[in-house]
Amino acid sequence: MTPQALQATVAKPVTLTGVGLHTGSRASITFRPAPPDTGVVFIRADMEERPEIKADIDNVISIDRGTTIGADGARVNTVEHLLAAVHGLGIDNVYVEMDGPEPPVGDGSAVSFVEVLQEAGKKEQEAPRRYLEVDETITYSEPGRGVDLVVLPSDRFRITFMVDYQNPALGTQYTSMYDLEEEFVSEFAAARTFCFLGEVEDMAERDLIKGGTIENAVVIIDHDVTEEEFKKLRDNFDVPDDAPRRMGEVMAGGDFRWPNEPVRHKTLDLIGDFALLGMPLKAHVLAARSGHAANVAVVRKLRKFQERREIELKYQTGKAEKGLLDPVAIQRIMPHRYPFLLVDRILELVPRERVVALKNVTINEEFFTGHFPGAPVMPGVLVVEAMAQTGGILLLQTIDDPANSLVYFMGIDKVRFRRPVMPGDQLRLEAELLKRKGRTCKLLTRAYVDGQLVAEGELLASIQDRPPEPGEST
Repeated sequence: MTPQALQATVAKPVTLTGVGLHTGSRASITFRPAPPDTGVVFIRADMEERPEIKADIDNVISIDRGTTIGADGARVNTVEHLLAAVHGLGIDNVYVEMDGPEPPVGDGSAVSFVEVLQEAGKKEQEAPRRYLEVDETITYSEPGRGVDLVVLPSDRFRITFMVDYQNPALGTQYTSMYDLEEEFVSEFAAARTFCFLGEVEDMAERDLIKGGTIENAVVIIDHDVTEEEFKKLRDNFDVPDDAPRRMGEVMAGGDFRWPNEPVRHKTLDLIGDFALLGMPLKAHVLAARSGHAANVAVVRKLRKFQERREIELKYQTGKAEKGLLDPVAIQRIMPHRYPFLLVDRILELVPRERVVALKNVTINEEFFTGHFPGAPVMPGVLVVEAMAQTGGILLLQTIDDPANSLVYFMGIDKVRFRRPVMPGDQLRLEAELLKRKGRTCKLLTRAYVDGQLVAEGELLASIQDRPPEPGEST
């Protein structure tokens, strides 16, 4: 039996100092040991309250030329290379104390972070490592930009990456990473940031690369350089007089460290962005022309997948072959019982977004006895109640303690009934979260039979603490 992997932190504090690429600010960062289940937490030591920002997908606030995270008015720019180094070395928990807004750029790769973390050493902790194991295909696509990301089931974290920038200096490039632990340091950590000359000029005009030099990026010429342009580059970035000027040549950064260094750097960025998931991933990522925006979008999808899996593991009593949650599992979430539980199965659940459920309407329902004799029709108010219960299942997954909470509905708007619901019908119930403020939520709900809309409406609800049972102490 394979021993269970344990979490790890750094063995001792280590410090690195340098200049940030985009802000140009000089900063010292100190990696410090952190307890199990902490994750990677940045501490802005230069700010009065020493705010902490966890490296988490929910804290991403910008993906413009890098991944920026923020919380409580504080932010840290361009975290992807640092996170790639931490994740690539198998470090789960670490405090990153900073006295500036951006980690040092170094030579444009992750190698400076790797070196200092290797100096610190790694210490195993008495807590098991949690993995996200993907068992279905997750996709993301931007057809207009030719961007595609596919996440497939795998027994380990693998990456296959392809780029094609239609530029003579690059052409089509491809790389694969089969084992993060074995290959990260030797094959990907030293791959440097690259960009095209046109991008450098644009970013310089927008004052976005205050710390940029010819020492921390590979600059590829994408148009013939005029004398006036060259003079600007020489004045702003200390480009030597004999630097190349023709389209397709490399102006700064020297020779590539590998013939496919640019796609290796894109892989490095992906590793750093995927670290925002907060746990190691067991999956094979296929990427074509992906950047920070696409990486972050897929990590958000993976977070939803993770939350859905955790709900299933928490509530399901056995393997739900026909749905995510069966009737017994639903009763672990909902307070309703016979004859007022009107949801039989959960088919889909995207936490904090939407839920799809089924209600089988049989002739044995008690309400058919009086509604109506000889012409049974499900009361419209109960169709609304079924939609509301479906929404309640979604809302109770947005809070930390659903077992001790109830959903009370405060308003029903725009309700319409399109056709009657009869015995033998199967209701497909859908609820989508439109808005949430504190514990008050607005839902769009719909009910279908055989693909036809039978009812719809907007529901306003409030999540409240469950009152104590009779005889319980308060």
